[in-house]
Amino acid sequence: MDFAFQALPWWIIIIDYVLGMVMWTLIGRVAMNFFLPIDSQFFFMKIFVRMTDPIIRVFRPITPGFLAPPLIPLFVAWFFYMVRFYIMPWLMGYSVMGMLSFPLESEFAAGLYSLFGK
Repeated sequence: MDFAFQALPWWIIIIDYVLGMVMWTLIGRVAMNFFLPIDSQFFFMKIFVRMTDPIIRVFRPITPGFLAPPLIPLFVAWFFYMVRFYIMPWLMGYSVMGMLSFPLESEFAAGLYSLFGK
């Protein structure tokens, strides 16, 4: 937890957290759609759909038509991953940050390790 806050500027952490939350929300929508229809009355499904529909609409012009509709949010989440993995380190001057060096996922992994490790 301390690494991300000491080594990275605050604006990088905020941008990464926002991009990461959008990415994981899109992935969550795909996972929920395996079990529930898109028009389900289940509260969490309605929230996932309501939060991600505007993002999916923005990416509609570059979304391939052959994708099955339940997989479109996963395709859009891939763009957020690419930005976080390649563009953010490049903007910061790094050539590669590597896996699990995303601040959001690093914090989550550190929390899991403190709960279940040693």
